[in-house]
Order: sequence, then structure tokens, then C-alpha cells
Amino acid sequence: MSTSPEKAARAFTRPKLAPSLKSVMATGASGAEVKVTGWIRSVRHQRRIAFAEVSDGSMMKGVQVIMDDPQMAHGLATGCSVEVTGTLADSPGREQSKEIHAKEISVIGEANPETYPLQKKRHTLEFLREIGYLRPRSQTISAVMRLRDCAEMGFHKYFHDNDFIRVHTPALTANDCEGGGETFHVATAGDEKPDSAFFGKRVNLTVSGQLHLEVMAGAFKRVYNFNQAFRAEPSQTGRHLAEFWMLEAECAFVDDLATLIDVEEDMIRSTTKHILDHASSELEFFSQRNEALTKLARRLTAPEQYARISYTEAIDILQRAQADAGFAFKPQWGQALQSEHERYLATKYFEGPVFVTDYPTETKPFYMLANPDGRTVACMDLLVPGPCELLGGSLREHSYSRLKSRVESLGFEEGSLDWYLNLRKYGTTPHGGFGLGFERYLQMLTGLESVRDIIPFPRHAGRCQY
Repeated sequence: MSTSPEKAARAFTRPKLAPSLKSVMATGASGAEVKVTGWIRSVRHQRRIAFAEVSDGSMMKGVQVIMDDPQMAHGLATGCSVEVTGTLADSPGREQSKEIHAKEISVIGEANPETYPLQKKRHTLEFLREIGYLRPRSQTISAVMRLRDCAEMGFHKYFHDNDFIRVHTPALTANDCEGGGETFHVATAGDEKPDSAFFGKRVNLTVSGQLHLEVMAGAFKRVYNFNQAFRAEPSQTGRHLAEFWMLEAECAFVDDLATLIDVEEDMIRSTTKHILDHASSELEFFSQRNEALTKLARRLTAPEQYARISYTEAIDILQRAQADAGFAFKPQWGQALQSEHERYLATKYFEGPVFVTDYPTETKPFYMLANPDGRTVACMDLLVPGPCELLGGSLREHSYSRLKSRVESLGFEEGSLDWYLNLRKYGTTPHGGFGLGFERYLQMLTGLESVRDIIPFPRHAGRCQY
């Protein structure tokens, strides 16, 4: 009995995608026939030969294509997409180990050289933000994007190697985790009363997945997320975005702040080492303009423990430095540390990462575990050169009665946090967690002044392109 064509078994074959330039340069042997695709970064014409640099975003530098017949370069222009067939050869130049001697070049998509805004020169980051749909092709932004990819993989590897479960926490929430009120309210088009429309209550875009992670930590012991967060921060500084990425983790059965700090430090070390191993060219690109970045990367992965001081010790250091540093905000116990204070501690005093612990209760959110002194909470911030505050976390209050009293004293809407309080009634455990700003981590490694150049499509007050 013959099998109908529709039912005939057919072996699966892997897709035959064109190889990336990174793959060709890493594995191709000299003399091999290759076919690659990408975009032209530059073209040089000489009387008997022509050169083109082709990039496909897979590595820091483009590949030089040699055309023995200058006529082959006809129609090539910066920005156009091409397919190149040729022979891989050892390069006599120092910039790259291999080059391609072209046999055929086909233009896939043209780019008018008179209007194409990215030319072979150094553009300012401010200019690149104005052409956000093309800026990924620039050397700086493409390097940032590869670092983002590498860093994310490094974080995921660390957590999975240490038995954390990834959780997808919701973007829509009825809570304001931090209690700061800088939230975006959600409404459908045409709603006149958004508080009582689609969801029957006021709903926000999340500023943090922490409270939801605590739910999951009551079942899986160690959990983390890597999600977008949203904050209606009207600031126009290069430190703030309305939409950004947060890496957050929660650990059950942890009753010691030092243990939680050890996890955080181990995570930073492991991920930074992963980037050094897999994206060294990108790091070198940024360190050429800022030698301090090389020193910082070494410090982040060095065997010596990161500095650890209490908030009280930090205030003492800052007060003794006031005369020389000339802080605009005089450091005082009981007041939050300002950016200038954090910058001094990380950049001037410790010249590297420093954990500051045990802040005054009034300066921190409601869910943090109170210390026995009755004045401070068991928390930490990690300060680093560049973005200053990189990470924040704490032990969480796990007593139902103490947390209930705290919530009531702060005037939260009655019943709004019953579900969160009830976690303390059914199998509660000592636990703690932290959140890391992903863009700030990359800002630290690249030395870029604005987080708007760290994220593919920056959203901030007054600007939401595309």
C-alpha cells in the first residue's frame, strides 16, 4: 500500500541560514569559498583595486572585502546591503586576521550616499539618538547591543547554575511596590473613569516584580526575573528612563544579610567574567576612551572581597570629607545619600564597588526587615563608579504581625496588601532579595554617561519615538 504524499515521513533538516561574519572569521580556513551578507560601512576606490568594509553586527569590526576589479565596486555605497561571494585569505594587515577576495558582489538593498546619515566618521551620541532607527548600525551602539546580549546570558547562566527558577512577573499590577507613586496608570482608549473601567480598579505598569517574586519564593525557594519596569519619572537627566530592564531575585530561608550580599557579589563577579571571556573586543573598544574601565573590570573580578560598610560608617566618611569635597548636600545621619555622596564613596574613597548596609528605617520601603537597634533596616545598596547605585536589596520582614503593623502605620489602602501579608501566615520563612538595574550595569562597564545610549529604544519624559 503506497503512502500518500501528505503522510510521507520526512527527515528534518536544520535551516541553512547564511553564516555570520563572526562564524566565518572564527572557523573559516584560508582558501575556503565563502558567501556572506551584511551592510557596507565604507568603500574605497583606487585605480586598480577597490576595498569595502562589510559588517553584519555579529562582531566588533567589519570584514575587509578586496575587489581586484574596481568595476565590482560600482553601485556600492555606505549603508547598502550586499551579498559577497569570494575566497577567504589571510590578511597582511594588523586589524584583522582574514579578509575576503571577492568574486561576485550583489547589492540587495541600495542606500543613497547623498542622504544616508551614517557616514564613516565619528557621530555624537546625541546625533545618533535623533536617527534611532539607524543607530544600531553605528559602532558604539552595536557594541552596546552585543554587550547587552552577552550580559543577559551571563546573568541567566549564573542563576541557573545556582538552581534559581526564572519567573515571568506581570507588567500589570494593582500595587506600587516602592510606594513612591511614580507609576503609569493603565486605561483603555476612551475611558473616562480609568479607576473603575476594564479591571474594576486602578492598575499600574509595574515598577518592580519583587512582591510577585516573593509569592514564588514561597514555593520554589530561589527565584529571579528579568523584566521591563516602568517609572513615571519626569527627570531629564541621563540617569533615568521611563521604561527599563530590571534583574530581581528572591531567596527563601536566608536570615543573614551577609549571605545575601555574598550572592549579589558572586553574581556580579560571575557575569563580568562571562563578558570578559565572550565580549572582550567590545570592552576594549570602550576602554580605549576610558582607561579606568579596564581597572574597574579587573576589580570586579579580582579575588578580594568588595568593600562593605554600614550607612553610619558612610556618613562618617562623608562628613570628614565635606571640607575638601564641598558637597552641595551636607551628609547627615537619617537623610538619604545623594548621588554626589555615592559617587564620592565609589569613585574617590574606595575606587571600586562598595556595599553600604543598614540604612535608617525612614529612608527605605515598608517591607524591609527591621534591625534590633530599632533605627535601621537590614538592607544594602551596591555603589560603583559611573552610575553610582547599581543594586539594592534587603532581608524582608517575615513576621505577619510586625508587617501588618507597618503597613497600617503607613496608611496603605485597607485590604490592598492582604495577599502579601498572608504569605506570612502560611509557612513563612526568613527571606531576602535584591534588584539590579540592567542598563546601569552596562553603563558601568561602558563608561557611557547616559542610559539612553544603553537601551535600544529609550523612552523618557517628552520622548517616545517609534
